[in-house]
Amino acid sequence: MAEKVWTGAIFLKDGGGYEIVLKSLTHYRKRLRTIANSPELKDSAAMFASVLNQQAMKTVPKIDEVVKKIENSINDIQQVKALSDEVPFFEKALMCYESDIQKAQDTGHEYFVKLVGDMVEAKNDLPIIKNAIAKIKEYSE
Repeated sequence: MAEKVWTGAIFLKDGGGYEIVLKSLTHYRKRLRTIANSPELKDSAAMFASVLNQQAMKTVPKIDEVVKKIENSINDIQQVKALSDEVPFFEKALMCYESDIQKAQDTGHEYFVKLVGDMVEAKNDLPIIKNAIAKIKEYSE
């Protein structure tokens, strides 16, 4: 039986997927660094907030590591294929960015609007994010 090949690597390298993934990772880092200001966290119990904030700070170095991996491998498809282990992390960052854009649009809460930044650009990113979430986890049959 043939080994499945991560075709998401082609999307990441040649389909421009790395741009939205890097943008999402940058957003994810910003979100985690400001999580203490999140309206969702402010409504939760103090003990839970502390634990969540600690976990967020542990994740930030992982984001920096993954960003470097992408930047160092984007010109070589074989190196990009080695990023397949990071697909769940890519998905998490993409879904975080997507969710925060939607919260900014739906609630207009200052925290989410400031976090997302340019709302026109962010709104235009939504279909790109949806496509990336689908494409990034594709494998050959």
